[in-house]
Amino acid sequence: MADEEEPSPVQDPEDEEPLPDEMEDPDEDPPPEEDEEAPDDVDVEEHLKDAVDGSLRLKRLLSADAGGATKKRKTDELSPEIKTKVESLLRKWGLATNTATRHTLGTFRLEELEMLEQTRYVPPKGDAKRSPSEQLAYHLINYRERKLPGGGGLDCVGSFKFRWKLNADQERTLRELSHKDLRYVVMNFDGNTPLEDVISEATCEEPGEDLAIYAMPTAPGPKAMSRFNRLELIDPMADAAVFGDANLTFSLILAAHRAGLGHVGRVIATTFEEIETLRERYKEIDDSIKTLEDHDAEVYHGVDCTRIAIDSRFKGMENSIGAVYYNFPHSGAIKGFFDGNPMVNWRHENLMRLFFRALRFFVKPGGVVKVSSSKGAVGVRYSYIVGGALENEFEHVETMPLLEWCLHRYGRSYGDRRDLYKRPDAKNNQSYDAQNQSNDMVYCFRYAPTGKTLGPQEIRLPPSLECLENCDDGAFAKVHGAQKKALAAQLHERFLMEVTGTHVG
Repeated sequence: MADEEEPSPVQDPEDEEPLPDEMEDPDEDPPPEEDEEAPDDVDVEEHLKDAVDGSLRLKRLLSADAGGATKKRKTDELSPEIKTKVESLLRKWGLATNTATRHTLGTFRLEELEMLEQTRYVPPKGDAKRSPSEQLAYHLINYRERKLPGGGGLDCVGSFKFRWKLNADQERTLRELSHKDLRYVVMNFDGNTPLEDVISEATCEEPGEDLAIYAMPTAPGPKAMSRFNRLELIDPMADAAVFGDANLTFSLILAAHRAGLGHVGRVIATTFEEIETLRERYKEIDDSIKTLEDHDAEVYHGVDCTRIAIDSRFKGMENSIGAVYYNFPHSGAIKGFFDGNPMVNWRHENLMRLFFRALRFFVKPGGVVKVSSSKGAVGVRYSYIVGGALENEFEHVETMPLLEWCLHRYGRSYGDRRDLYKRPDAKNNQSYDAQNQSNDMVYCFRYAPTGKTLGPQEIRLPPSLECLENCDDGAFAKVHGAQKKALAAQLHERFLMEVTGTHVG
């Protein structure tokens, strides 16, 4: 899955204009068809196969369509129960011929389809702004997000309360604890021992030997723990990795921050694009790389954060990274589609799921991961970030406003070709004209593996080539016949390139 390095913020679909991309002219011939499903053609060590399995499954699904619209995917991804309910709902709504809605329903879990059957919900038709498939996708997203903490600010106690489903009295008690006691409770409560007993144990414990973590033990707990996130007091010995840092300005301030604190752990700064492309977009890139190397940082180009298990540069780094950063993740805009359209939105959701699954094998237990995004983003939604983390045993510990983070003053960029002609004002941190910075959040997680074997990573299914050829959403609304077929083939080819780690846009 291609990850976009710090793109422009995603606005609500009603206000957002589709962004330009380099999709070929639909009048051109489609890419050549292949008769056989492409092999995985990757060499991955046995203990890392799960880290990249989701990405390879996506590739297999898309490759199976390469033989044309009449060729069926060899992987039968939908169970008979789901297929039956999908067809029943389509007939009920009078949308049996709407392929985009059929595809969207196929991304629902069985219990979610049963929820639709039990309610009177019908996706509106004739909406000038959103198609039935988009309306249905938003209905599903809202249903799932009701089970997660909101996208706005949430301190460590609020997150802990949500995780363990505590009541108001228990929350009040936690907020009155000292830093030492609250940290003990957060680190040791497992839901088996009564919370009151763990609090009693905390009051008897002496501060630990780690002077950084247990600094100011008698300070108010919630404020002290929040300060650790805001001041970026991470493990001084462990390496830190930055993904998708297009112009490397975030890596620069992180490296300087760590050097100022006397940290000995490396900063591993990565970009998705190769150095030749970066030199075209950012004239200062070579100076930035030299400065990073002067801080003993390492800079890697052409890194797909969902496929680091098959990147030789990360060989031997398993269970060693102490902090990971990914600012404003995005899978790239596609001309003619709003980011929330289900024909393209599956890429954004899978980006976060595959990112966190890959990190499971490289972040050490207790390591931190921070992902920044707008709380109102409709591409990579906050729920994709939080949901992808929770699925892979990364505990959500806090959501803090970006502007309260000591590392927020970096020169953000779009991370795509727009940086050639529309550079943000990095010096004054005036990055985007259309974005309200007060909506930008940093979602903070801690890796807390349970030791249990997780099942295969759930992925959101991509539309088949047949689905695209019969779709009337987005860019397909005004094209017909051979032109639509060519456009579908080109979009499908782009999807296949993205899941193999090739950046488009």
